Amino acid sequence: MGTSEYVQIAPYNQLLTHFRFFLNLRSQEGEYHSLILFRLTSLHDAAISQISTVEDSPIQTHNVNQLYAMESACPHLGADMSHADIEEYDSNIVAVCPWHRYDFDLRTGQSLSGLKACTYAVEVRMDEADGVDKVWVESPKSGQGWRLVEFRPVSEEFSDPPPAVVDISNLSISEPLKDEPVVPLENPPKTLMQWAVLILNTPNPTLKVDRTRHAVNLYRTGQLLSIGNRSSSAPRPPDIPPRDEVYRKSTVDPVKAGKRKNRAGMLHALANIEQWAIDLAWDIMARFGSAYPDLPPAFFSDFTKMALDESKHFTLLTSRLAALSPSTPYGSLPVHAGLWDSARTTFPSLRSRLAIIHLVHEARGLDVNPATIARFARAGDVDSVAALETIHADEVTHVTTGHRWFTWVCARDGVDPVSTFREEVRKGWRGDVKGPFNVDDREKAGMTREFYEDLKGEMDVEIGTTGVKPLNSSEEKAPSAVQIIYES
Repeated sequence: MGTSEYVQIAPYNQLLTHFRFFLNLRSQEGEYHSLILFRLTSLHDAAISQISTVEDSPIQTHNVNQLYAMESACPHLGADMSHADIEEYDSNIVAVCPWHRYDFDLRTGQSLSGLKACTYAVEVRMDEADGVDKVWVESPKSGQGWRLVEFRPVSEEFSDPPPAVVDISNLSISEPLKDEPVVPLENPPKTLMQWAVLILNTPNPTLKVDRTRHAVNLYRTGQLLSIGNRSSSAPRPPDIPPRDEVYRKSTVDPVKAGKRKNRAGMLHALANIEQWAIDLAWDIMARFGSAYPDLPPAFFSDFTKMALDESKHFTLLTSRLAALSPSTPYGSLPVHAGLWDSARTTFPSLRSRLAIIHLVHEARGLDVNPATIARFARAGDVDSVAALETIHADEVTHVTTGHRWFTWVCARDGVDPVSTFREEVRKGWRGDVKGPFNVDDREKAGMTREFYEDLKGEMDVEIGTTGVKPLNSSEEKAPSAVQIIYES
């Protein structure tokens, strides 16, 4: 047997903030593998977390026996193991799946059920260059050149009970909720697909955010009956998610919306994009889940995480807008549905949806975000900078998710990802895929230069017959893969 290869994760002291971390690895062949890194607490760790950081203390630890790495999906039915219960059986420590209570030994992966989860050795090595202890995790056996592309703590906020709701109802000019509960009193959703369609049909942005948080919590903690995508009675998503009347009246053509020159206008425009992004995360699950019954649970875990991120982004931006300009709450300025209009051209194809929305639109966000952040930094708006930096870091993972599942669909269909992506853009995009490009963050997300350089969409403005109905008009417009004007 050959020597195992390892991937460097992070300085050990960076693990003291949380007890679980999601790791997303990618091989040089483009294969993805997701792990959960568990850190069990110890008195020594507690002391270090109180008195040291990587930067200011030479104190180190080699308490490697408290670190375990396991595949992120339960080998039974693919449940997300990030919120597994940790229990002690005799001398063994096990992770208990939140869906069906299957337990897996954190060291060996063995289960009393006869199933076995993949586990990975963890080492803590002192870096001779800086004297800091670094955590390394054994690489998967398949593939070569594995690298870490996502490292994020699993928030303990989403353990039982459900997370406290952040009240953002006063941050927009939405219509009153009229005491509409997060969970409907009649026919409450029992599957993830039912929650997805309910959220898509929720006009009020505050309630949309609250329902997203609640639904993701139910999914992660095993409180839903099923995903529901294989059911013949799975609900269908709307062609256009409804909006409160105040937003319908403010909706304009994307071209007429233009760029916002001041910070309040920029925050408002970005919040509008994030509201549509919440819907797009739920829509890709609801619209394509039934059409692709072989989609693994990890697909739904990735996109529920994306929906939760977009809800967080919307809240961050509307909060900053309210603080910066109380006279212009969200909804008081013109908004557009350009992102959804673009998505409608992808309704027939999951490959097209992943390419156009996640690998063109979202990747463009990576290109312009640094300049947007710099504008707020020059204005001395440190709170908005912090919010935008959080959003940008999350968006890198969203493009990674798009790349992961685009390459999965391509492998399923037996086609080359690069040439297929370029063909999807040629058919489903209008005009050049414009730079300048954020090459580093695109590459981190899997989008190497051969995907997007010298690429032009050839879709005609008048292509197709389905049309896109503007939210403030009864007239039909032809789909045109609207190119969103991102702030920069």
